[in-house]
Amino acid sequence: MKQSNTIRIITGVILLLALLIVPFTPPIQNYFTIPNKIVTFQGQFLDSIPKLGQAVQVHASTTDERSEVIHAANLESDELGDSQLFYSVAGLPIKKVDVSVLKDVKVIPGGQSIGVQLQTLGVLVVGHHLVNGENGTKSPGEDADIKVGDVIMEINGQKIEEMKDVKPIVEEAGKDSKPLKVKVKRGNETFITELKPIKDTKENEFRIGLYIRDSAAGIGTMTFFEPESKKYGALGHVISDMDTKKPIEIHEGTIVRSTVTSIQKGNNGTPGEKQAKFSIKENKIGTITKNSPFGIFGKLDNAIENGKYDEPMPIALSHEVKEGPAKILTVIDGEKVEEFDVEVVSSVAQKSPATKGMVIQITDSRLLEATGGIVQGMSGSPIIQNGKVIGAVTHVFVNDPTSGYGVHIEWMLQDAGVDIYKKDDKKAS
Repeated sequence: MKQSNTIRIITGVILLLALLIVPFTPPIQNYFTIPNKIVTFQGQFLDSIPKLGQAVQVHASTTDERSEVIHAANLESDELGDSQLFYSVAGLPIKKVDVSVLKDVKVIPGGQSIGVQLQTLGVLVVGHHLVNGENGTKSPGEDADIKVGDVIMEINGQKIEEMKDVKPIVEEAGKDSKPLKVKVKRGNETFITELKPIKDTKENEFRIGLYIRDSAAGIGTMTFFEPESKKYGALGHVISDMDTKKPIEIHEGTIVRSTVTSIQKGNNGTPGEKQAKFSIKENKIGTITKNSPFGIFGKLDNAIENGKYDEPMPIALSHEVKEGPAKILTVIDGEKVEEFDVEVVSSVAQKSPATKGMVIQITDSRLLEATGGIVQGMSGSPIIQNGKVIGAVTHVFVNDPTSGYGVHIEWMLQDAGVDIYKKDDKKAS
C-alpha cells in the first residue's frame, strides 16, 4: 500500500512539473537544417540569430500557401544545399517542408524617360452631360445609373473596345426608337442596364449623355529590365485616370522612348513636372500587359541601355536596405540618363507586398537646382545602394518636394512575373 501511495505522489509531482513547464516552452519550434549547422527559429525574423544575412524561403503547407522568408547565417549561396525544415513539438518532428535558397537574381537598372499609352478594357465613363431633347434636357446615361468610373464593356451584345465603336450603335438604336442594353463593369461587379438615346435637337444626332475615354497617355521612368525574360518594370505606382482617380484596367499598352524638353520646378504645395515629347507610332520599345499598385509591367522588344549601369546588378530585399546614402538614375534633359545623390531616410522591412516602403530625400545640389526635388515623370527612377538595385522613386511629398516615397524592388519584380525564389514541387510530408 505504501509503495502504491509513493507511486501516486511521484506521478502527481511529475504531472504538476509538466503543467508548470509547458507554458514556458514554445509549443512549436522549427528546425532549419543546413550543412554542418542548425538554426532554430519560431516563424519570425530573429535578429538574435548569429550571422544573419542569407535569405531563404520556406514552402510551408499552410492553407493560404504563403511562404515565409527566414534568414540563415552569413553563408554564400553555394554553401546552402537542399535543406529541410521540421516543425516539432517537444523536439519530436511532426511535419517536414522544403526550403529553397534565394536565387542570384540580377536586373539591369533603367532610368530612361519613357512615354506610356494605355488602351482601356472597354471605354471608361469620365463624366455626364445633358442632352437637349424635344422633352427637355437630361442625361440618358445618368438616368440608366451609369456612374463616373464605370467601364462600358458591351452594348447590345457587341464588344466595345474604342470610342468609335459606340456611335454607330447609338445612332441605329435611336432611329429605331429602341433602348440599348449596356453591359457595365463597376469595380469587381458586372451588370446590364437599359439606356435610351435622346436626339439632340441642336446637333440632330442621338446622344447618350456620357463622356467616355478609351486611352490614356503620359510619361514616366523605366525602373529595371530582366535580360533573360525581357520583362521590365516602370513607374513604381499604378496609373489612374485623371478624372475618375481610379486605376485604369488595360486592354493593351505601349511604351516608347521619350525626350525631356523642359522641367517645371516643384515648390511647397505644388509638385513639379517633366515636360517631354514622344510618338506612339515611332520609337516603340515594348508592350504593357499589367497596371498594378507597383507600376506598369510587360516585355521589351529589345534590350535598352542607360550608359551608366548597363550590366546586370544584384537586387536587395527590403530587410537589406539601409538608411543612408544612395543614388537614383533619371533624365532631366533630352534622353541622357544621369546619376544623382539621394538619402534613404527610412525603410521598412516588409514581409508582404506593400507600397511606400521607403522614404527618400534628394541631396544632390544639381538635381535640386534643376527640378526642386522629385517631380512628376520621375516616378520609376531606380534607386541604387551599395551596388544593388533596391527600389524605385514613386511619390513626392507635396509640402516638401525634396522628399518622397520609394517602393522596394522585390514587389515590382513579383508583379513583373520575375521569380526571385527557386521553386520546389515537392509536397510537405
